Amino acid sequence: MSKVTTIIDIGSNSMRMVVLQKSSRFAFNLINETKSRVKISEGCYENNGNLQEIPMQRAYESMKSFLNISKSLKSRKVICVATSALRDAPNSKVFLSRIKKDFGLSIKVIDGEKEAYFGGVAAMNLLHDDSFVTVDIGGGSTEFCFVKDKNIVKSISLNIGTVRMKELFFNKNDIDGAREYIMDNLKKIFELNIEIPDVIVGIGGSIRSVSKIIMQRNEYPLDILHGYKYKVSKEEDFLNEIINAKDNDELKSLGVKKDRFDTIKEGTFIFKTILDELNISKVITSGAGVREGVYLNDLLRTSNCKFPSNFNVSVRSLLDRFQIEPKQSSYMGNNASKIFYALKPMHELDDKYKTFLVIASKLHSIGSTLNFYKSNDNAFDFILNGLSYDFLHTTRVIIAHMIKFSKKSLPSKKDISEYQELLPDIEVMRWLSFMISLNIVSNLDMSRPKIDYILNEETNTLSLKLDNKTFLINSNIEKLELPKEFNLEVL
Repeated sequence: MSKVTTIIDIGSNSMRMVVLQKSSRFAFNLINETKSRVKISEGCYENNGNLQEIPMQRAYESMKSFLNISKSLKSRKVICVATSALRDAPNSKVFLSRIKKDFGLSIKVIDGEKEAYFGGVAAMNLLHDDSFVTVDIGGGSTEFCFVKDKNIVKSISLNIGTVRMKELFFNKNDIDGAREYIMDNLKKIFELNIEIPDVIVGIGGSIRSVSKIIMQRNEYPLDILHGYKYKVSKEEDFLNEIINAKDNDELKSLGVKKDRFDTIKEGTFIFKTILDELNISKVITSGAGVREGVYLNDLLRTSNCKFPSNFNVSVRSLLDRFQIEPKQSSYMGNNASKIFYALKPMHELDDKYKTFLVIASKLHSIGSTLNFYKSNDNAFDFILNGLSYDFLHTTRVIIAHMIKFSKKSLPSKKDISEYQELLPDIEVMRWLSFMISLNIVSNLDMSRPKIDYILNEETNTLSLKLDNKTFLINSNIEKLELPKEFNLEVL
């Protein structure tokens, strides 16, 4: 796979492009994301499924712009897939041939099951949950991929997209007909005879738009959609408010953006019907979908479309891009584990916090690379957004705060109040901040000293046994604020 790869997805409602850059064998990062709501399927369901000239021209012009961006970013590989609108249209070859002739690009029209599979691959690798069903509501169809214990069980596509429903039912105000049509299609899910999880991973513009509004209404502290979770029971009334909105002014008052007025009611209606019929209790929003799935299918083709165990693409990508010296990174991670377990009789924290401590210790120097002064604050802002994939929101907020309060006074309740909803108790945060501070100070001269951390519970003393004690390390350890009363000494 080339270092810079472009993935283009032509959907019924929108054309989307991501440009991804590899930094090492399995690590990558996003360098461009572009969307164009070309509505290529507009008018087709009222014309025997045939694509209409004006929507095709919009898609053609957008493709030209997408390829210009891709070329400017020195992309060596372009993969373009098309979904429901083109696979359903009897005249799709007209558009496909024109793109091939004018741009030299072969568009691969994928079937619904493959489209669902790609969404499952993206969610399985880039979200932190093990078992769920992805639901990708598009303009022409809705895809479902069932994932259990990080394995794809089944993929299926149903013809219940927003544009299709709008043209066949909503434009005629036939809501009962729309509901009956959706429920009739959903019977195919139950005929699969597989276990249906009670967690949905929502993919696609309609679900993401709804999730974004819910985040804002709930004054959620983190402005990141990927990985955002909510309980269906808490938001059912709001979903019904969107569905029953009388006009665009009502939609606007609910927080719906102008570019979603045309299909948000249909999308929410489809979504709410699926939630009810499949008895879903929780929704996880995914910022990754078909495009990322296509990319991962190529990147991970020799490993069963899964990242290696204990591999995190976000951490690896940051280590690569910021050129953090591998020996220093490895040392900081190992030392973090030693400190955590030496102090465990005191802090009594769950072992999951050890993992967070290791990651924070490896990544703390990112702030200095961005700008040496205020490096902790720089790292805090970057980490909140930089740990893009396979991290719970709580995890990335904890790691960012650990780094922010390293090598300085430990956090107070006031310091963490903005993100309190996503953080553990202040005592936990003070212990974590102390342990990363101790780790950083122990290697302040970057000599990677051999240190034994010895806790004497009888004397309430943590001893650091160094082969070669230095004044720099010793004097800075003495300045550390402790999370509770105990003795800290350097031997």
